[in-house]
Amino acid sequence: MTKQSFIKGTLILLAAGIINRILGFIPRMTLPRVIGSEGIGLYQMGWPFLVVILTLVTGGIPVAVAKLIAAAEAEGSEARIRSIFRVSLALSTVLGLFFGAAIFYFAPWITSHVFTDSRVYYTFLCMTPIVPIVAVSSVFRGYFQGRHNMIPTALSQVIETLIRIVTVLLFAYWMIPYGIEYAAAGAMVGVTIGEIGAMLVLAIIYLRGRQSRPEKPRAEIGSRKPLNRLANLKNLLSLAVPITGSKLVGSGSYLLESILTVHALAAAGLATGVATAQYGALQGMIIPVLLLPSALTFSLAVSLVPSLSEAAARGDMKTIHMRLHQSLKLALVTGAPFAVLMYVLAEPICLYMYNQPGVGAMLRMMAPAALFIYLQAPLQSALQALERPGSALVNTLVGSVVKLALIVMLASRPEFGILGAVVAITVNIMLVTVLHWNSMVRLLQFRMEVSDFVKVGFSMAAAGVSSYSVMYSGWLPDGFGKFASACFTGFVIYLLAATLLRLIDRDDLFRIFWLGKKFVK
Repeated sequence: MTKQSFIKGTLILLAAGIINRILGFIPRMTLPRVIGSEGIGLYQMGWPFLVVILTLVTGGIPVAVAKLIAAAEAEGSEARIRSIFRVSLALSTVLGLFFGAAIFYFAPWITSHVFTDSRVYYTFLCMTPIVPIVAVSSVFRGYFQGRHNMIPTALSQVIETLIRIVTVLLFAYWMIPYGIEYAAAGAMVGVTIGEIGAMLVLAIIYLRGRQSRPEKPRAEIGSRKPLNRLANLKNLLSLAVPITGSKLVGSGSYLLESILTVHALAAAGLATGVATAQYGALQGMIIPVLLLPSALTFSLAVSLVPSLSEAAARGDMKTIHMRLHQSLKLALVTGAPFAVLMYVLAEPICLYMYNQPGVGAMLRMMAPAALFIYLQAPLQSALQALERPGSALVNTLVGSVVKLALIVMLASRPEFGILGAVVAITVNIMLVTVLHWNSMVRLLQFRMEVSDFVKVGFSMAAAGVSSYSVMYSGWLPDGFGKFASACFTGFVIYLLAATLLRLIDRDDLFRIFWLGKKFVK
């Protein structure tokens, strides 16, 4: 089984993440044109509940599996690796089947009493099979992550996205004659098929790798095998439960956010269909644009866990500081130009992506929070890898309480409406990131150079002014060509400024290109 370094593993996941983000926006751009904002609202309304269930089932298991398998591999214990994998797979499967059945059974009550639009019922039913499928896939991903092999995860993500592009649009299109609620449910069926494809890819790669690692005879394992399984289960739960608790705060907040937002919009005097459409525009259009550049931060977050865990086990503080600094600087430098363009070109982005320039106001309001999003993922993963999930839990809880309170206060007022929810979510993102940063500083005495932030700010300002000048001047005729030129100019100016200010090191660029060529080969 191929094992990669921290940087190479990150680059592999980054390549897959970029491909997924680009391909994943094909259905995101076309689905609103097929089922409209109201259909997107129904499609998105069930997601927060699904996220909560998936957090309960898989929240901390992948990270725990990765940490335990990385430690077992460092000891050279293949028998312990197999035991950890089997215990975690059995636990995840049982939890997945149980919660999947619970969703199916309680769907009528939940959709009629919790949500303001009961049409979400059909989408709710169609998302039930996703729970056990993702539960199994998460264990495979944790296993490969612990082995420092990011290729299976990357490949499964790409396969899942390719399948979803076809199936989401196809099933939504087939069902649209029966009504918007059936079209939204059809899109969810497409998501389920994509998850099945990803799970099969991971399972096939695992089975092939297992054939190259034959099991030792049962006699070598001896009578302590049941005890090892019990010990591994305890270790798994001791790591997974706190992480799950931390993630549950975030996903539970997401669920309450969706419920409170639509109820607050109704209290502001909006009709049910309008409230559903506005919520769909926020969660199905604006948030995905903000998360588009997070392919890098997700890759960094996944690669950080085994790297920091091993360094912490060795007491290697120098490596911990170096990896954390690398991750945060990369997230900051690469996310900055996207944040600028989302602010300056908000309306054109929403026009050419969704044919709805009116929602650009929400994107412009949330653009300043984009950098905080990109920094948050590596910080949270570092806290978990360094066995401080409690700090991440408290920080997320504080941010969630503030967000929910602001939603109730602002979104229910007619003069704010959906923009009140936008303000609440933006404040939450910034607050949680600042609290994570403070926890990391106190834990490691970690610091970054202030000059790095100043240089990034200067580069962002230069990119923003140049892209604004191209987009809103009379130099070029209006149209997509003008928008593309504004984006290109902004990126080029940002790269030039970042290079002149030595934010981007030439040797690092050459090294990345060299690794990219090796990956392509």
